Amino acid sequence: MSVNQKFSRHTYSYRELRKAVGWIGILLPFTLVIGVAFIFNEMIFQESISHYYYTGMGDVFVGALCAVALFMFFYTGYDRRDDWAGHLAGVFALGVAWLPVTETGTATGAGIIHLICAGLLFFILAVFSLFLFTLKEQNPTVQKLKRNTTYIFCGIIIIACLIAIAVFHGFFSDDYPDSILVLAAETIALVAFGVSWLTKGGDFLFPDEPGTTTELKD
Repeated sequence: MSVNQKFSRHTYSYRELRKAVGWIGILLPFTLVIGVAFIFNEMIFQESISHYYYTGMGDVFVGALCAVALFMFFYTGYDRRDDWAGHLAGVFALGVAWLPVTETGTATGAGIIHLICAGLLFFILAVFSLFLFTLKEQNPTVQKLKRNTTYIFCGIIIIACLIAIAVFHGFFSDDYPDSILVLAAETIALVAFGVSWLTKGGDFLFPDEPGTTTELKD
């Protein structure tokens, strides 16, 4: 097997892993809701995605985050910025998985660290979409420019969801304790994250024409 063939196979596998991470992000909230409803016959809508830790789908929640963290730890991007962002995302994903949210009432102890890790994880994912995935050569293809628009759109959605969650917790959580706004915002943010990484995988949205040479950063 030639060097080019090996590189092509490795590139393809890496992109498939990116798409796998994207699908985990998109499917996780819906899997938790459906699993709780049809497998365990528990309350369908929790206060947040993190609260599914205390349901029968808790192992799925932890396992999915650990899978994302593992990929992030070994993620290699265009330069050190990508590498450090991946490492940080991995650490924060493990923090969300291993330090459960406070089940009821005001967050304390591990619950506080959990919320910090969750916020920072979403922020890093937004950074990937807004600043790292959009890196391009001097003469990017038209499809690459379209993908960049998709990345930016997804990053803005993630940031908007983070702001919505912060505003809710800061001003409205006491008045609407049973609201599913946080769950909805987290779901939208995860879908945006998933779409961004699926697009980064190479053939989900706006793929380059067959035969076009594309680097891993594209």
